[in-house]
Amino acid sequence: MSSYCDFAPGNPIHAHYHDWEYGFPVDDEAVLFERLILEINQAGLSWELMLKKRDNFRAAYSGFDIDSVAAYGEKDRARLLADAGIIRNRLKVNAAIENARRIVALRADYGSFGGWIAAHHPLSKEDWVKLFRKTFKFTGGEIVGEFLMSIGYLPGAHRESCPVYKRIARLNPPWMDAAKAKKTSPEKAKRAKK
Repeated sequence: MSSYCDFAPGNPIHAHYHDWEYGFPVDDEAVLFERLILEINQAGLSWELMLKKRDNFRAAYSGFDIDSVAAYGEKDRARLLADAGIIRNRLKVNAAIENARRIVALRADYGSFGGWIAAHHPLSKEDWVKLFRKTFKFTGGEIVGEFLMSIGYLPGAHRESCPVYKRIARLNPPWMDAAKAKKTSPEKAKRAKK
């Protein structure tokens, strides 16, 4: 089966993202919000298109500043829908603005978007999808799965034979930490019984 690791290294559009971002642990709110917006906008399109338009998205969405996007009104919505540099889909634009507002609201209980994600970890992909659908707009299974893989909360971003996998493993991403804990839990239980 072909994977991102087969074609992204050395590719002028995909290489940097593959080698330095995809699957690496992230907790910066602007980066998390950027990934969520890009994954939502990628639905039905290609990731290559998202990477090509990434700088346009950054400019259009105030550098992915959540508070700024949460404060967007109708003029901003109209501006985004007229911006040929991004994806001009009303549902996706509305989702970005509404999701920023929901992240602002989550801060009261979790401190940040990253805090909210960390507080619910570990979950199965199915449970993550249910949680995201309940909490955010335009967050189906593929969007949630790719988003969480891209920030180190679900496995699968890189094959184990990929050199990037080894660099990410040294950072102990949340999915790997959870897998180690699961692996050692039966051993701990056996020792506790003795």
